[in-house]
Amino acid sequence: MIALIQRVSRASVVVDNQTIGAIDKGLLVLLGVEREDNREKMEKLATKVMSYRVFSDENGKMNLNLTQAGGSLLVVSQFTLAADTERGLRPSFSGAGTPEQALGLYEEFVAFCRAKGVTTETGQFAADMKVELVNDGPVTFHLQV
Repeated sequence: MIALIQRVSRASVVVDNQTIGAIDKGLLVLLGVEREDNREKMEKLATKVMSYRVFSDENGKMNLNLTQAGGSLLVVSQFTLAADTERGLRPSFSGAGTPEQALGLYEEFVAFCRAKGVTTETGQFAADMKVELVNDGPVTFHLQV
């Protein structure tokens, strides 16, 4: 399971010209599901995302996690993160989870974060989405479990 996280001052998702999810300070999470992923990996990754210390403390050091910084999550399904790009000029998606598997783990990821008390907005699974963000830093990390 893969999460590309970006520290943002704001982010939003638009589908069919309607904003369906938006946050101010927090993390935009682009979430990719691979074939071997399961609930255990999802919980491990969600915990890591919420605990990762990417927000600045009073000394300007990245020592605060999402909750400590008072931030929110915007979680967007990102099928292309599971691409194999090592050979050729066209990505292979043979290692990506099935749509059913990916939807289930995506929904469980969101529910897990909400159950931990984190304000969590979402995109729309398998939709053509327009994602807008202001990357604060910029700060971007690739997390994988």
